[in-house]
Amino acid sequence: MSEANHGLARGGRHYGLDWLRIAAFALLIVYHIAMVFSPWPWVIHTDYKFSELIAPMALLTPWRLPLLFAVSGFASWHLFAKSRDARSFLHARNLRLLIPLAFGMAVLIPVEMWVRVVEAGYPHGYLRFWTTDYWRVGAFWGRSFPSWEHLWFVVYLWAYTVVLALILWRGRYLYDLVVDRVVPWMAQGWRLVWVPAVLLVIARLGLQFIVADEQGLLRDWAGHANYLPLFLFGFVLAGSPVLWPVLRRVWGGALALAAISGVAVVLVETSYPGNAVPPHWVMAVARAGQVAMGWAMTLVLIQCADRFWNRDHRWRKTAAEAVFPFYLVHQPAIVLIAWYTLPLRLSAGVQFLVLLGGTALVCIATYLIGREIGWLRPLIGLGPRGAAPDKQRSPQIA
Repeated sequence: MSEANHGLARGGRHYGLDWLRIAAFALLIVYHIAMVFSPWPWVIHTDYKFSELIAPMALLTPWRLPLLFAVSGFASWHLFAKSRDARSFLHARNLRLLIPLAFGMAVLIPVEMWVRVVEAGYPHGYLRFWTTDYWRVGAFWGRSFPSWEHLWFVVYLWAYTVVLALILWRGRYLYDLVVDRVVPWMAQGWRLVWVPAVLLVIARLGLQFIVADEQGLLRDWAGHANYLPLFLFGFVLAGSPVLWPVLRRVWGGALALAAISGVAVVLVETSYPGNAVPPHWVMAVARAGQVAMGWAMTLVLIQCADRFWNRDHRWRKTAAEAVFPFYLVHQPAIVLIAWYTLPLRLSAGVQFLVLLGGTALVCIATYLIGREIGWLRPLIGLGPRGAAPDKQRSPQIA
């Protein structure tokens, strides 16, 4: 791991990727609020469905999650570098991911599931639902229980961390092979742009008509074929300084690929809005465009973060720490606020401001209160107080 050790010298903490992560999760909150007004299926909708949202949201969808997995992989390298071995690394990640997941499924997700079943005709209040019906297994009022709703990201991230830990524990030669052979090969020419894009597209299209396109840890093979490589790329990038000059050199080509792919994605989404099902070849073009755009935009945004945002600010540490609590509570907040304000028949603009302001208040209150209570900190994804000084710590990326 000689090359990886030079990565630590480059900087124990990459402020640019901190800012990129903060911005990505902030955009995710706005994206989910926009889903309340979009033509696409979601947990809850207003009476407004704006087709104008299709194009901008279609341009965000392909890269927002691949980017988050890549940044999480980057942070995982720093966390592993500070661990004794793969087992201690996995143990630390288990505590940081599984405790908030359990808390979320016991306390936060029931809110969303109650709204879902009430919309389907469930006749009882929340207290009755949470104390009895939520804990069932199987179908209930058209929904499958248990469900982790938006916390699927945490589940996937934990699963990818397990895969990574196994590689570092029992298959270290694979990682060394990638660092010593594959990375220098990828650093030549434009290979970092087009080779992964082609491989990701082949994997996505190869799975498209073989497995169902559905979410679920043991069912979402198309998703894993996209997200897991991005997570592993982030890990390799953090320990391979040879790739950073390459990013600065090829970002223009990556941006061009993202633009071309984005045009294809928007054309398909606007031509077949809502639940309209396009022909197979059109669906293949859309999937290929989404995967290629996701990879290209990840390269572009990491380069932007490295070039323009890699500097500290007095609010950076607080904002970085608040991201995980914000992520945990934002969607239940959106759903509950929308549920109780829909009968008011607010205008679209006022409804959006109410959702945005209300969600922000819930997120901020959760973080500010939770960080002061020792037993609550691990439940909302925060580490213990009294950790090492900031410049010695790795990025707090879920």
